[in-house]
Amino acid sequence: MSSFSQDGHPPFAENRVVLGCGALSIDYLATVDAFPKPDDKIRSTSLKVEGGGNTGNALTCAARLGLKPRLISKIANDAQGKNILTELNGDGVDTSFIVVSEGNSPFTYIIVDNKTKTRTCIHTPGYPPMVPNDLSDSKLFSALDGSSLVYLDGRLHETALVVAKEATQRKIPILVDAERKREGLDELLNLATYIVCSEKFPQAWTTVPSIPNALVSMLLRLPKIKFVVVTRGDEGCIMLERSINDAREAEEVEIGSLLESLMQKVDGRSIIPTCISSKKNIRISADGIGSISGRLLVGTAELISPSELIDTTGAGDAFIGAILYALRAGMPAEKMLPFASQVAAAGCRALGARSGLPWHTDPRLAPFLGSFVQNSKFLT
Repeated sequence: MSSFSQDGHPPFAENRVVLGCGALSIDYLATVDAFPKPDDKIRSTSLKVEGGGNTGNALTCAARLGLKPRLISKIANDAQGKNILTELNGDGVDTSFIVVSEGNSPFTYIIVDNKTKTRTCIHTPGYPPMVPNDLSDSKLFSALDGSSLVYLDGRLHETALVVAKEATQRKIPILVDAERKREGLDELLNLATYIVCSEKFPQAWTTVPSIPNALVSMLLRLPKIKFVVVTRGDEGCIMLERSINDAREAEEVEIGSLLESLMQKVDGRSIIPTCISSKKNIRISADGIGSISGRLLVGTAELISPSELIDTTGAGDAFIGAILYALRAGMPAEKMLPFASQVAAAGCRALGARSGLPWHTDPRLAPFLGSFVQNSKFLT
């Protein structure tokens, strides 16, 4: 990632076009005072219908921040599908590569528990499902032409693999969202440049018992990966970044001890997201697994008061949307992680995955974006 300019602002890249391939949905969100018990009949306190799906949410976020996203997915020509397209177009997402067919569009019922501040999702996939033949070579090539970054959410894995292989041929970096183990995900991870994953994924995928050791295992098993970020909800995130230069001659530091030392430096009184980093280009080891040259970073989450916390649906998608923006803007990791946490927190202050997503002019983002947002041709 490129460094900041002398005035402290990132030099924006000319190319704002990013391509995503993955899930779209219509979300039916119902808030309840408490999650129902079996055989209960309860009433919702509010109801909202809006677009959803990991890729749809992440690219909506990226568009509001200033990127020009293109989206590959499949929906039906039913009322739900038309609403999905209308909403995405309204936010500036290019929907011309979405396949529209006869059938049923995907949808999700989401129960938002006001008592525990949790959400439960019940997803119904669209029919017929997307297959590689739905995407012609000409459409694929057109979608990738001019794209500077590809995002894959792990769904539609057969089509996503076709996109990833062509992106690799063109040397376009790929970010993969590893929410959980899925069919075909391993093939996508082998082609990925960056990974953002859930808290449970590193251990589930590597069978290594601790998150920090699992991160070292992931970078050793996936030599193309530049960094892995683990999102941990209100506990923030952890990032292991590979160094360009090999530090084999440096003294090794055990990753568990390193993480503990960084956590001790976190200011628990800080409301806004912050980031603590180890030294760059050190040798980081995991007992019985191996070592890599890189650095470890710990990012904190924004502390949201219970009265402001409405719904965590799509918080991880918002985080990824902000990461996509940060990569294109050249933000260093120390700024990227708090920025992504700030964007995700904004989304948690409204019902649904998209209602609370901030625009690039949002004053809450000013400490991260600065005055260059209004002046840069990146946003014109």
